[in-house]
Amino acid sequence: MEGHSHSHDHSHDHSHDLSHGHSHDHSHDHSHDDHTHDHDHQHGLDHSHAHPAQGEFVGADGKIYHSHDGLAPHTHEPLESPGFFSRRAAPLTTRDFKERGFTVGIGGPVGTGKTALMLALCETLRDKYSIAAVTNDIFTEEDGEFLIKHGALAPERIRAVQTGGCPHAAIREDISINLGPLEDLSQTFKADILLCESGGDNLAANFSRELADYIIYIIDVSGGDKIPRKGGPGITQADLLVINKTDLADAIGADLKVMERDSLRMRDGGPFVFAQVKHKIGVSDIVNHVLKAYEESKKPHHHAHED
Repeated sequence: MEGHSHSHDHSHDHSHDLSHGHSHDHSHDHSHDDHTHDHDHQHGLDHSHAHPAQGEFVGADGKIYHSHDGLAPHTHEPLESPGFFSRRAAPLTTRDFKERGFTVGIGGPVGTGKTALMLALCETLRDKYSIAAVTNDIFTEEDGEFLIKHGALAPERIRAVQTGGCPHAAIREDISINLGPLEDLSQTFKADILLCESGGDNLAANFSRELADYIIYIIDVSGGDKIPRKGGPGITQADLLVINKTDLADAIGADLKVMERDSLRMRDGGPFVFAQVKHKIGVSDIVNHVLKAYEESKKPHHHAHED
């Protein structure tokens, strides 16, 4: 199961061989008109309804906002279902990649291997592409220091951001804390690809399309084989799901076939990869997915605003 990439092309050309190299491709062509995301920040907020005791207030749009850890006031979108891959927000077609390079967001719960994947991607891509990285931690710079210690990139190409106790807000509702360093790195190093690692969070956390052009969500088998079927935007709507640490499956009692079955169902045909990132198993599949999206972003329809 290690290192398998599963991409799904709804022409249903799939071969179910669970030996190495098994993949199935079912690509989607869906409209995303029914998907909206919320980036109100501080615009149009009615502070007359503030409730200082709770740290919350009702904005002019009727939504409840709160602010903490130095973040701008923000809302949290209600989740009414586990989410659907086919209804995920499409990459923005009006992005100016000269202002900020193609940005890969890497999210997932604490300890699943986000920083190890950041390191592996840096090592794989740095010789051919101009790469820079931003890491998020709630109160430390631990992950940025890890990348520097392991020589992922030149230290000046790595920035560590402290998000405070609401790491998901920094990748969705108040992305300015990450946009600043990403844009600065992009301009300084003329970055082709930027990597942005979120702080460890729960299954409901996912990147805003205003921040990430390609979204990777990484879980690991140590949480049990039930994790994929729990759903949530990270599981269902990331462009790529990575199921890491498959070498621990026997020790945990996790069934990789169950995880494969549930990932196929919950991701609605979206791609996923079984991996052991620390041992470089599955990394080439992940890189291929990233580079495919990067090349796609360079096509003319992504630069319509420049015409």
